[in-house]
Amino acid sequence: MLRALCGFLRRHKKKCVFLGAALGGIYVLGKYGQKKMREIQEREAAEYVAQARRQYHFESNQRTCNMTVLSMLPALRETLMQRLSSESLTALLKNRPSNKIEIWEDLKIISFTRSIVAVYSTCMLAVLLRVQLNIIGGYIYLDNAAGGSSGTTILAPPDVQQQYLSSIQHLLGDGLTELITVSKLAVQKILGSVSLKHSLSLLDLEQKLKEIRSLVEQHTPSWAGQDESRSFLCSYLLPDEETPLAVQACGLSSKDVTTIKLLNETRDMLESPDFSTVLNTCLNRGFSRLLDNMAEFFRPTEEELRHGNSMSSLSSVSLPLAKIIPIVNGQIHSVCSETPSHFVQELLMADQVKDFAANVYEAFSTPQQLEK
Repeated sequence: MLRALCGFLRRHKKKCVFLGAALGGIYVLGKYGQKKMREIQEREAAEYVAQARRQYHFESNQRTCNMTVLSMLPALRETLMQRLSSESLTALLKNRPSNKIEIWEDLKIISFTRSIVAVYSTCMLAVLLRVQLNIIGGYIYLDNAAGGSSGTTILAPPDVQQQYLSSIQHLLGDGLTELITVSKLAVQKILGSVSLKHSLSLLDLEQKLKEIRSLVEQHTPSWAGQDESRSFLCSYLLPDEETPLAVQACGLSSKDVTTIKLLNETRDMLESPDFSTVLNTCLNRGFSRLLDNMAEFFRPTEEELRHGNSMSSLSSVSLPLAKIIPIVNGQIHSVCSETPSHFVQELLMADQVKDFAANVYEAFSTPQQLEK
């Protein structure tokens, strides 16, 4: 048996060598394939874990955004009520003064102005904080992913985060002051000549608001310079941009330089077409909600409903401007409400806002995107 096997091997020596080499190659390739497969599976698992961790961090960041917006609304409302105080005027009217008509005219302008500015500032606050907190959130994710590795620079140190986020005070300070001035002039131009006895329907009010918005949004703030390509809204949201030469001349610290870099990156986002689209969508919802709130007071009486079509009656009900003023005056409490109100809830949960926030976070939490 052994002789026969040896004879077989001698006769087919070349074939046996070739077969052995082939089997050996298959074995080696099989091992190599198994190794590569394990590497691919491990890499996919690591990518899945990293993606899940980033998704969890993003969702946590959005909850922080929502809570931050809600926490700042009371301060915004109080600031507006102080700068556009109608309470002192209503108190004067209770005493039946001789200049009652003049006081009503002032109350008309202030009431419309503060409700309009309330919609603008609430939308601006919500969307600006989305941008800022998602830029910071992206940098924090990258810092956490680096895990303090040697040679890596921290992109968003805590002191820089605090200094950067404090820039929101511009919107609540100089930006809001300018917005109030511009809105008040627009209200004066559109409603100043309208008599207190003149009746307006809900459709009339909608048209007046469109005309006021058009004037406000065509205005260029006093500090915006002559750069026509610059969004007028950006000037209300953030202070002037620091140029590289100005930074060098001031001899700023590394913390200040990093903060200015973050602010300039934020301006790029605010001046993008996507930001304008998202903010305009929020403003449309805001003014639509404002009209919906006032529609409650324009419902026809039962007598009117019995004598006409309910839908046409709803659109044809008119009220004297003097009766509309108190209705408009109280809208600030529903617009700037931290409860939250239906409007604020819509604002925080809007799909366009969520998608834009996700794009901002993606851009600043992905090293490849950040390099671009």
